[in-house]
Formats: sequence, structure tokens, C-alpha cells
Amino acid sequence: MANTSGRKGRIASRLAAAAITAALIATGASAVAADNPGKSADSAATTKAPASLRSGAVSAAPSQFSLYGISSNGTQYGYGPDGNGGLGNRQELGHGFATDRDVVQVDSDGNGGDATGVWFRGADGYLGYMKWKQSPELVGGGWNTYNRIWSVGNLGGAAAGDLLARDGSGNLYIYLNYGNGQLTSRYKVGGGWGQYTQIAGNGDLTGDGKPDIVARDGGGTLWLYKGTGNYKAPFEGRTKIGGGWNAYNSLVSIGDMDYDGKTDLIARGNDGTLWRYSGNGNARDPFESRVRIGNGGWNTYRILF
Repeated sequence: MANTSGRKGRIASRLAAAAITAALIATGASAVAADNPGKSADSAATTKAPASLRSGAVSAAPSQFSLYGISSNGTQYGYGPDGNGGLGNRQELGHGFATDRDVVQVDSDGNGGDATGVWFRGADGYLGYMKWKQSPELVGGGWNTYNRIWSVGNLGGAAAGDLLARDGSGNLYIYLNYGNGQLTSRYKVGGGWGQYTQIAGNGDLTGDGKPDIVARDGGGTLWLYKGTGNYKAPFEGRTKIGGGWNAYNSLVSIGDMDYDGKTDLIARGNDGTLWRYSGNGNARDPFESRVRIGNGGWNTYRILF
């Protein structure tokens, strides 16, 4: 792998903070809980979407995040893109992430390029947001009602990346990002999402300027869900990409890795190898043939994001 000298300080400054603490949680009386008690959480409820979302504006700027991994002992590492579609040398960034259930990057300013922060979901069910180089902030409690959360781009039609969350019944919800990591009430996307073992995305895969996602079912088939830019119905019907994707135990996107203006996908093999699927903008067949970007050892990470 290529060296990432010059990126080390930038990467290390991003995630060299501990996970959200109990002291932070105690300050969050006004935060939005996952289940929005007292509100109709399956609809627009009482929290209006930001005006920019209601206008239907979509930002198509491709993200170019770094890749991060958390080991089983809670140590966090970062890999900067090497500019050639691969990853540079890893940098150790910090400790204290052993109990986090999910950590996901997000671009809250919508300018493309680097992420601006991360959402954390702790084992205690609290969700927090940390902007790079700043202290974490509480978003809300009750997030253990969900078995997974994902940040997959600006699905709601504005610049900021939004959050998806799936409950134990297979219902999928979208939470819109106000641009500061704080979220609106949830909107129900639909049911049946419990069939998927992996969901990933971080930008436009089909060339229409709207962020999309991919989802792998239990049989190993990968499906494409085209984004609509409408937060009330963020996806079109699914399109089959292909089978054999159970060869991978993790799918994640950090955006445009090969700097061609199209979003790519990272797949970690069951044997610990790492692969890049470059996006091509073709809705019928959105990925080029895979390219190996890691020779092994990537199963050391409990979470890749």
C-alpha cells in the first residue's frame, strides 16, 4: 500500500476522541429520541423537514472519505485514500470504542469530499454525533429499538447526509439531517428490509445525480435501490445486480475511491481480503469487475466504516 504522509495529521485529528460518555448523555433532555415518544413516528410528525429538503434540491458531489476500522478491543484505525483507488498505510487513532454498536461517517455540509463527522450508537441505546475536532453531542435515546443504522448519503433531497435505521420487524426508517448532525423525526420507508444482511451506499451509482443504495439478501443476491431525492419515498423498486455476494462479510462505501467522479463499493471477503468495485454510472450494471486493494487481515476489524 502507498504511504499516506501528509494525511496522518488530518486523519488522526478526526477520530482521536473517545466514544460518547455518560456525562454527555445526561445533558440531553431536549434531544430527539429514536421512537419519538408522544409523536406519530411513522409520519412527518411534528418536526418539519428543513426548507432545503422540501425544495427537492439534490447535491451530487461525490464523497471521498477515508476508511476506518474498529478492532475487537476498541482500538480505532484510519486509512486515507492513496489517490489510485486504494488505501494508504493505517494510522492508529484512539481507544474506547469497544462497546459501540455502530459508528458511521457523514458529510453534513454536503460539499463532497471528506466526511464532516460521525454518528455513534452505544450499547446503552444512545445516539450521539461528533463533528471532527469537536466534542460529541447527544442526539437521543432509545436507539436500541434498531438492529442496524446506516449513513448512506443525502437521500432526503438536501445537501446533508441522512440516516437510515432498521427495527427488529424489518421496517426501515429515514431520519433527515439538519446539517449539524441533529435529526428530524423519523419517516417510514417501508417493511421487508429484514431480509437484507448488508446495506451500503454513499452517493450516486446510476448517473442521475441522486444517491442510491445496494442491499444484499440472505441468499447472496445484491440489489440496487435507486434514490428518488424525495424523503417521503426515497427509493424506487429494486433492481437485481447479481448473485454470489455472500463471499463477503462486510459491504461499505466511502465514496469515490478512484477519483473518476463515480461512487464505489468496498467489499471485505470472508477470508479477510479487501476489494473495490468501481462504480460506472450504469443503472443496469453499476459496478466494474472487482480489484483487490487489501491482501488479507481485514477481519481484525469488528466494524468497518
